[in-house]
Parts: sequence; C-alpha cells; structure tokens
Amino acid sequence: MDIPLRSTRKYLFKKTDLLRLRELASLVSDPVDFQAHHGKLLRILRVDVEEGCLETLVQFYDPLYHCFTFPDYQLVPTLEEYSYLVGLPVPDKIPFHGFEPTPKPSDIAAALHLKTSIIQANLTSKGGLQGLPTHFLYQQASIFAEAASILAFHSILALLIYGLLFFPNVDNFIDINAIKIFLTKNPVPTLLADTYHSIHDRTQAGRGTISCCAPLLYQWFTFHLPQSRAFKINDDKLSWPRRIMTLDPSDIVWYQAASDVGEIIVSCGEYPNVPLLGMRGGISYNPLLARRQFGYPIKTKPNNLALTNEFYLNHGDHSNKRERFAQAWSAIRRLNRSQLGKKSDYVHESYTQWIIDRTKSFGLPYRLPRYLSSTIPPSSLPIPFDTKEEFHEQLTKERQEKETWKRRCQELEQENETLKGKIAQQSRELFIQNQRMIEKDDLLRRKDVLLHQDARRKRNFMDLFSRAHSDSEDPSTPGV
Repeated sequence: MDIPLRSTRKYLFKKTDLLRLRELASLVSDPVDFQAHHGKLLRILRVDVEEGCLETLVQFYDPLYHCFTFPDYQLVPTLEEYSYLVGLPVPDKIPFHGFEPTPKPSDIAAALHLKTSIIQANLTSKGGLQGLPTHFLYQQASIFAEAASILAFHSILALLIYGLLFFPNVDNFIDINAIKIFLTKNPVPTLLADTYHSIHDRTQAGRGTISCCAPLLYQWFTFHLPQSRAFKINDDKLSWPRRIMTLDPSDIVWYQAASDVGEIIVSCGEYPNVPLLGMRGGISYNPLLARRQFGYPIKTKPNNLALTNEFYLNHGDHSNKRERFAQAWSAIRRLNRSQLGKKSDYVHESYTQWIIDRTKSFGLPYRLPRYLSSTIPPSSLPIPFDTKEEFHEQLTKERQEKETWKRRCQELEQENETLKGKIAQQSRELFIQNQRMIEKDDLLRRKDVLLHQDARRKRNFMDLFSRAHSDSEDPSTPGV
C-alpha cells in the first residue's frame, strides 16, 4: 500500500535551566510528605528528556482529531493519565481560564507561609503580568530549608516548579497565572491544555517553539512505548523516527492498572468532548479515541461528529469561546467502571481501518517499513448492549450528537445572517457609488456641452472678426 509522505518540520521545545531548581529539590528530606501535599512534582523535575524523542512525536500530531496518529493506531494524552503522572486529581470545578480575580497578597503569603508585607514588597510586573522574581523565592526557600521549616520550604519549592517547569513564561519570573493555578492545586487541565494547544498552534504554523511541560509529555509518551530492555537501551543507536516506525499496535503499552483512576471525564457542558483551557487559548480533545488506553474495548469506528476540533487563541477570541469553554466545566460528565463496561483489549477492525484511511489521506512523516492491511471488513451486525447502562450511554451520545447538530445549524444560520447583512451593506455602498458615478458622468457631459458651446461661440466670433477685418482692407473701397 502506497502511503504518501508529508514533509517533516523543525520544532523546538521551550527549555528552562533547571539546575538550580533541582539542587533546591535535593534538600527535600521527606519526598513522601512532599508528594502527599503537592503531588509527584519532584519525579517530573528529575526527568531528562531524550533528544529527538518529542521532536519526532510532534511530527505525528493530527490537527483534525487532536491526537497523535500513527500508521494503524492513535495515542491520546488524557486528563486521567496526566492526573496519574502529576499525582493530583481533577476536581469538579472550573479550571484556570484567566478571568479569575487577581489573588490578594495576603492569600499568596498564607500559601507560602510568609508575611503579607514581604509579598507586597516583592510583587512586581514583567512581560505585562504581575508576579514574583525567582531570586526572591529561591532566597526564601533556602532560608526555610536551613531552618527546617518543612511546610514553608515545600510550598515555595512547589510554586517554583509550577512557574519554571509546568507553566514557563518569562525567564526568572513566576507570573500571576502560575500563582493562581498553584493556589487552586488544580494544574492538570491546564497542563494538558497547554500541551495540545501549543503543539496544534505550532504545527499549523509549520515552525516555532512549543511551550508546554516537555518532561511531562515525555513521561506520558514513554509510558506507552515498549518497556523491554532492547527498546530502552537501543544498542543499535537507531534514530527516534526509525524506532517509532517499526512499532505496531501490539508493541504499545496501552493500559497500566496503576494509572486507572476509576472514572473518566468524557465531555463537558454543550460539547461532545472535553474543552481544555490553556494559558494562551483553548482546544478540545477526544477521550473517545483513548478507550484502549483506559482498558476498554473499541467496538466500532468513532462518529466523526463527536470528534469536534475546537481551537482558539485568547488574543483572537472574537466569538467568546473561552467563556463558553469555562462555562462547560460547570457540567462535567464522568463515566465510572460500571458505565464503561468490562475491561477488554478488543478492537474492532472497522476502527483500525478508519485509522488506516486517515493515514492514507493525511500521509506519514517517515517511511513505513512494514505492511498495512487495507482490507475493509464486511458490515457486522450491531453489537448488543451488555448492560442497561451501556444502552443509556449510547442514548446520551445520540442526544449529544443531536444537540451538536442543532448548535452547528444555529451557528451556520447566524453566519448566514451576518453574510446577508454584509452583502446588503455592500449592495448599498455599490448603489451609492453608482449614483455618484452617474452624477459625475452627467456633470462631465454638461461640461463637455458647455465647452463645445463656448468653442463654437469663439469660432463664430473669430469668423465675424475676420470678415470685419477683411472688409476694412478691401481695395475696392474708395480712399478718403
């Protein structure tokens, strides 16, 4: 099967010098206590990203389905996987969206075990945002570490990790947005949002620096790669593109029981999938494509309508999508184990063929050294529902699809009315311009007539003057 090759692009991941932060983290005497209060931040901080791994992964990003599409399988970073890796839950509340009020210095001081006056004295602005300089936080953390003030030391260290590793923005500065998320202890939705949003934005541009928590993305990706010694050691020194292109679905580590959090967020509010709010904008992601990663069977190919691909930038959000995304998180829809059904690694052939068809239309960034089956399986009978919950789940999906169609129709009608208004306005402007042209043409014709009449009068006058002059010089006229 001939699969078209698409051009690879060069992307960079924003890098921050973490040496000083790691040295500070080495002073933590009780990592278990730190994790109990702040999650697995220290583990992520210690991750060394292997050169070329993420740069290769990004080449497989699929802008249509907001996932990574490989020859005959897909991988989807999920809220639940990120929650497991970060060690913090995703609570039932609206995550960071940027509209929150600026936290009071007293609230920041309380979280960092500092005096309010000290926070007030060190709050400053950089890059258009308020925040705290890292040198001030390093200084305070060192003081607390030496004094064995564990809670205070751990809190300031955690904030530094939030600002320098999780949400890097301005160098040597922890901006107010990172501080807001730190105070809520709800970083996971924003971390996942920044991953998708920055990758989508840069791959659409075809170049640039991806700004997200690269060590966390690296942890997630290698979490699914083969765990064999041969693959990890890579004695043959194969490049990352060659290592990935030799893999097939059977090589992927789809599910690990340790990461099973029990419930899955499948949609929010009016959306059939999950709208994510990041630092610089929003993007939707599709948990439906990750059922295999959750340990559940894929019984058919997905309904494309449920895979909406919403995306916006904060600075160009003229349709208020950010507000709609945030509002959607007021109605989080989770499915538990009983609703999701029995665990199974079953994958229907129609789903695999759906991915292969996408690969054939989208292309691959590297040559495939193995064969892909293009056999389309015969139509199968509908798979009966095992439980009443499955039936209700399918019914809910159908209703969501109906609502999605309805919303799209309303949006199209609104766009149609807007276009009609623009066309009517342009028609009026053209009519006015046409009238002005007619008036100008009429004025020019009048001028031409007047000029013609004036020229004729001048000719008549000159003729009369010539005759009078010739009469006065007539030799037949008797002299005086």
